[in-house]
Amino acid sequence: MPRREPGTPDGMAGIELHSTAFNDRTPIPGRYTLDGENVSPPLIWSAPPKGTTELVLLCEDPDAPSGTFVHWLVTGIDPDSSGVAEGDVPDGGTAHRNDFGDHGWDGPQPPVGDRPHRYRFRLYAVPEPVPLPEAATAEQVHRTMSQHGLASGLLTGLHQR
Repeated sequence: MPRREPGTPDGMAGIELHSTAFNDRTPIPGRYTLDGENVSPPLIWSAPPKGTTELVLLCEDPDAPSGTFVHWLVTGIDPDSSGVAEGDVPDGGTAHRNDFGDHGWDGPQPPVGDRPHRYRFRLYAVPEPVPLPEAATAEQVHRTMSQHGLASGLLTGLHQR
């Protein structure tokens, strides 16, 4: 059964979200980090509910010293897609600016010596395109999805340096 993400309204359905590169709550392999090859990990998801017109993908680090840090935000993902290949952009998706200032994926790079950081990959199903700014914060994404989301899924990877 999919885990319900923290802060998800009780009425929001679940989407199963997985990776072939790591399991939930296990370390993210080095190749997906900024110290490695910095390619986005492969993700697989279950079908969203009827009425979904697009998917939104967010990867965030809630353990960053300066507050929750956005590593990847993609909107406009085709709801008929079932995942994204390693190093790719989801079908139909538009990458937004992350907190490094880049468009697309930038992998984990927590401060050396910190305890393992949690990297939360969240997939949301929405009934219509959502108004998110180009450099949306994780809080803006969560607030918008809590108002417009039909379903969501969560996969958490860990990384420590």
